[in-house]
Amino acid sequence: MKNSVGIAIVSLAVTACASHTGIVQMGQDTYMIAKQQATGFPGLGNMKAEIIGEASRHCTGLGKELQIVSTQETQPPYILGNYPRSEIQFMCLAAGDRELQRPKLQKTPDTVIEVRKP
Repeated sequence: MKNSVGIAIVSLAVTACASHTGIVQMGQDTYMIAKQQATGFPGLGNMKAEIIGEASRHCTGLGKELQIVSTQETQPPYILGNYPRSEIQFMCLAAGDRELQRPKLQKTPDTVIEVRKP
C-alpha cells in the first residue's frame, strides 16, 4: 500500500513538470505550439505527431488548411533538464492561398557565423 502511494506521488510530480503551450497566435493566420516532456524517456516522435495533429485540428476548425512553417526539437542526451521538446510554427490558410504549398522545412542553425569587414 505504501509503495502504491509513493508511486502515485512520484508519478504526479513527474507529470506536473511537463509543459504544453497550447496554440498561441503569432500574427494573422500564424500560430505556434510547443510541448515538452517531464523526463527523457518518452522521446520526440509521438509528441511531435500530437502537436501537428492539434495544429491540424485547429486549422480545420477555422475552415482552413495547415501549412507548417518551421519545426524545432531538442537533441539528446535527454538529461539534466534537456528533455524532449518539440515546437512548430504554422499557418492556417484558405484552400486557394498562394502560400499553401509543399513544406520546404529547413533546420534553424545552431550557430551563426558573422564575418565583419573592418
